Amino acid sequence: MKIGLTGDTHNNLSSIDNICKIFNANKVALVVHTGDISLPKALDSFKKLNSKLIGVYGNNDQGDIKDLEAVCRKNNFDFVQGYREESIQGKKIYIVHDPLDIDDSFYACGDMIFHGHTHRFRDEVFKNTHIFNPGECAGMMKGKNQVGIIDIPESKMEIFRF
Repeated sequence: MKIGLTGDTHNNLSSIDNICKIFNANKVALVVHTGDISLPKALDSFKKLNSKLIGVYGNNDQGDIKDLEAVCRKNNFDFVQGYREESIQGKKIYIVHDPLDIDDSFYACGDMIFHGHTHRFRDEVFKNTHIFNPGECAGMMKGKNQVGIIDIPESKMEIFRF
């Protein structure tokens, strides 16, 4: 199963369009957004996906939570405040926005942790847990836009630049 991973899209509608094209072309079964969408119109742009969208809200989403939640209801997206825990093909996955919110208990029973916030690529194993952040997705750092596609259950992330 392929999971698309993005975050920190910060209202960049052209980046979101590219992200949707990449994930649709690669036939991902699920897309995870690690927060900092920022405005409802940006979240609404993800309706172009051919897969389910889940995620967490980031620090830059807090002022528009009610409107973001309305977009989620309209499009059947599933976002939560704080962190979320998912079980996908036998793998336990924790999703947070800020890596400082990773709790030590996530390592004890988690197979993977997805996070955003830093705009920096991360693909490492720490305490027997795979930690992934595809990096920059908002166009803030020219030439650095990228998303990840994670192959479950192999726990391997492939990067797609745009």
